[in-house]
Amino acid sequence: MKSEEEAENGDKRDRSFGDDSGAERELAWAVARLQAVPLAIVGAILGGVGLFGMTAWLLLKGGEHVGAHLQLLDQYFYGYSVTWLGAFVGLFYGGAVGAASGWLIGTVYNIVVALRS
Repeated sequence: MKSEEEAENGDKRDRSFGDDSGAERELAWAVARLQAVPLAIVGAILGGVGLFGMTAWLLLKGGEHVGAHLQLLDQYFYGYSVTWLGAFVGLFYGGAVGAASGWLIGTVYNIVVALRS
């Protein structure tokens, strides 16, 4: 059996959460909100390792015209080429673009969630 104090406190908690739309809104915001910095870190890892991996794969595969399409990234990424040095340059650029993309996605998502609530 509940003591009077437990029953009273339990009733207050139940009523305050159910009646207070601010608490529900705060809970919804906390659940729906994305953390932009961890998303940027994940984007940096995926972008950097992805571009490094694609370049390394083409170099290991070899062939007559190695990475002709991937070579076009040198138009955007100064110093990038389909070489081993270029793979490390691509690791940096892929990480930078991935981090910026992840942070931007997280920030825009949070703004949209804030506007909708």
